[in-house]
Amino acid sequence: MEYSIQQLSRLAGVTTRTLRWYDKIDLLKPSRTAQNGYRYYGSKEVDRLQDILFYRALGVELAQIKKCLDSPSFDRLSALKNHLKELETRQTQLCDLIQAVKNTIQAEERNEIMTDEKKFEAFKQNALEQYEQCFEQEARTLYGDESVDSLRANILNLTPQQYQEWTELGNTIFHDLEEAVHTKLSPSDKAGKKIVKMHRRWLTISNNKYDAQEHRGLAKLYLADQRFTAYYDRTICGCAQFLHDAILYWTE
Repeated sequence: MEYSIQQLSRLAGVTTRTLRWYDKIDLLKPSRTAQNGYRYYGSKEVDRLQDILFYRALGVELAQIKKCLDSPSFDRLSALKNHLKELETRQTQLCDLIQAVKNTIQAEERNEIMTDEKKFEAFKQNALEQYEQCFEQEARTLYGDESVDSLRANILNLTPQQYQEWTELGNTIFHDLEEAVHTKLSPSDKAGKKIVKMHRRWLTISNNKYDAQEHRGLAKLYLADQRFTAYYDRTICGCAQFLHDAILYWTE
């Protein structure tokens, strides 16, 4: 089936101006353009627009979407599965946060004192659920049940101060990874060293135990397992590769 730009606009819920912009930046080209200049789109373009909108819903920038969709290694089914996992994780997090807000409102209305630990319980649980969905099985295979159970306990036992440092550090790592990849830095540069240092601290924030061999093994999983790669590449492709290479270089 073929759609005019107006028909596709109504179908997808985007403006014709958006579709023209996507054409201009080579993100979504029409299947053909008539002599009168009208754009027409076929099934292939409809699928690509759906992929674009999935990525946009997850906050991915247009330039990065184009890079991902145009990559020879792009696998639409794998991408859709990753989208679903990410959206399900967000749904679970949103439900937990809604309940946390309700609990806080209830405590305020009753003039009850909510402990600091209770205030952050939902956030810690969200972090655990995301970890379990993405990484737990592989971690248990590599490091054993005792190590994974210890990690779960450490996260739940984080003090409010430790939890704040842990989350802020995780966000900083993502930001610095994206900046390093965007500016085409080398993992062997000082930026790579800084990221590895932060990542080591992030891994050991609730205790001071560190094993360089385990750190390197974890880095290899970032490329070996597509779920790890998708987790780090959710905004800019190449972040997982950069982190992997930086860890291997700076932990030698």
